[in-house]
Amino acid sequence: MALTGAVAHADKRVALVIGNSAYKNVNRLKNPANDAAAVVAMFKAAGFDSVDLRQDLNVVEMRRALREFGNKARDTDVAVIYYAGHGIELDGTNYLIPVDATLETDTDVYDETFALDRVLVAVEPAKQLRLVILDACRDNPFAKTMKRTIGSRAIGRGLAKVEPSSPNTMIAFAAKAGSTASDGDGKNSPFALALVDHLTKPGLDLRKAFGFVRDDVLKATSNTQEPFVYGSLGGNDVTLVPAATAPAAATPVDQDATMRRDYEFALQIATKPVWDAFVEKYPSGFFTALAKAHRDKIAAEAARIEATNKAKAAQEEQTRLAIEGAKAAEQAKAAEQAKAAEKARVAAELANKAEEAKVAEAERAKTAAIAKAAEEAKVAEAARVKTAEAAKAAADAKIAPEQRAINDKVAALTPPADKSDQPTTADLPRSLQSELRRVGCHTGSIESNWNAASQRSLDLFNKHTGMKLEIKVASVDALDAVKSNTARVCPLICDHGFKADGDRCTKITCRAGYDIGDDNTCEKIEVKKPTAKRDEPKAKRESSERTKVDAAPPKPQASGQIICSQQGCRPVQKGCHLSEVTRGYGSNSKVTGEVCN
Repeated sequence: MALTGAVAHADKRVALVIGNSAYKNVNRLKNPANDAAAVVAMFKAAGFDSVDLRQDLNVVEMRRALREFGNKARDTDVAVIYYAGHGIELDGTNYLIPVDATLETDTDVYDETFALDRVLVAVEPAKQLRLVILDACRDNPFAKTMKRTIGSRAIGRGLAKVEPSSPNTMIAFAAKAGSTASDGDGKNSPFALALVDHLTKPGLDLRKAFGFVRDDVLKATSNTQEPFVYGSLGGNDVTLVPAATAPAAATPVDQDATMRRDYEFALQIATKPVWDAFVEKYPSGFFTALAKAHRDKIAAEAARIEATNKAKAAQEEQTRLAIEGAKAAEQAKAAEQAKAAEKARVAAELANKAEEAKVAEAERAKTAAIAKAAEEAKVAEAARVKTAEAAKAAADAKIAPEQRAINDKVAALTPPADKSDQPTTADLPRSLQSELRRVGCHTGSIESNWNAASQRSLDLFNKHTGMKLEIKVASVDALDAVKSNTARVCPLICDHGFKADGDRCTKITCRAGYDIGDDNTCEKIEVKKPTAKRDEPKAKRESSERTKVDAAPPKPQASGQIICSQQGCRPVQKGCHLSEVTRGYGSNSKVTGEVCN
């Protein structure tokens, strides 16, 4: 357990806290500076390795702060950025506003602010958790005075919904997308107060912590402000501060450990002086009795040897006297002494055996005592485990209703699964081509592949809307952008001889004697009737008529028509058309000829 706690606390955690209050071109915000200071104190108390506080940053300082924090996050496990100040949403993208921004027009947003994606890049290197907290959903004064360069450009209220693309990334808003947050009547905003109360509780899962934050803010604002969290985490609990580890159970200490060690040393030498020294150092105790038994055994063995030696000496003396022919009295005396010595030897032998029996009994008692102690420890441990399990079951039964309530709150906090109605990858080109045709930018066929004609259609859409969508591939973003236009975007272009009628091209019809001119308007047809002299030969008159027909002014031709004469057949000249003309007199005077303007 101690090792687990050490590993948890070894995670490197860093935080960047930005509070922008002193805006130069709109009214000052009173609480971001106070909120930033409170959040810094919270992170420092939670033991973060590094906490950077930056206040009232202009555009250059804000860029530098994000760049430096991104470098610092490269070797960390947890990276957190908290921002309090003004933010703005433009065309579905969220931006953070430095204190020196003017934002006179909507296009100034791209130059004077920082997109939320830039902030996510700063926390991206962290290995385990990337957290961005935005207390920037306040009612934005810039949006009220900003000039629109394009009337259709959308500037939203509050911030727009986001979906982080990186795993283990969370973005917390002080208010749900499309709504605004309160700056608060006190020293801190309701959102900042709730963060300080719950975010760094040891062992509290981050999703539950934001659930408690949501409850507190709803209560403080009479249900007018609801914080929201975007992103997703895995199934395991994710905490900013690890849970405090329980103290390790004390290992039972063998109070006789030193005495046992000294006893084993004495047993290796096993002399009477050593046992005397042991008994003197440890006058009482289990091992003292064993030492005394060993000492008495050594004494008995010494007495036995001494008695044996005396008996042997007496026997030798008796033999010597018998050999020397000593008197009977002396022999009897020697025999009595030998008998007494033998008796003493036998007694010493019995005493030695008795001491050996005592030592064996003491060893058996020692073994039994150790076995009994082990059994008692086992029974005690089993009882402790059983008691702990019973206590845990009782605690679980007690907190089950509370846990269900917390889970309900977390479920309310977590965004529902996105049941997107976006087409599949295979249907995406056809869907985008259909939408481009609806807004008048695509005139080709609807196909499953994204071809050159489709790319030209999307490029035409970009030109007429001012957007910069990628045209090489069909994307969901492009489909959403085209769908957002309910009216026609690309103007209707009709061929010559046709005019725009709503969303269709209709053919231009001219009254009798008029035809369509180059400017697509009806013009009167002027055909001069030839006059033939009576005395001119017929062949000469026909030649003259053909010359006049060929010299008629050009008229726009109808594609594909063929004119035939005595010289042969050929296509109608460009700018000409076929028409019935009068040539000479008689039944064959009206013929079809080529008329040009």
